[in-house]
Amino acid sequence: MISLSSYLILSAVLFSVGVMGFLLRRNTIVIFMSIELMLNAANVAFVAFSRFLNSMDGQIFVFFVMSVAAAEAAVGLAIIMAMYRTKETVNADEMNLMKW
Repeated sequence: MISLSSYLILSAVLFSVGVMGFLLRRNTIVIFMSIELMLNAANVAFVAFSRFLNSMDGQIFVFFVMSVAAAEAAVGLAIIMAMYRTKETVNADEMNLMKW
């Protein structure tokens, strides 16, 4: 049986990769993928704690996090597409349309 610490280490590694992708990349698609990776890392931790504590609470949280992630992906991709149509780039540094 795999221990709880193994799942938490996996979750921490996934979250760290997501944070590094968010901080180091300038492509907005990669930034949104990094955010999704961080949310999935939190989901792994929730499910691991839920399994090892014999409680359904963690799995209920995962359901809500997945709902928020789906809404974030839909709205975020719509914003990216709208910005791409006006600026013709997906580079986050060049997207200053909403600034004064």
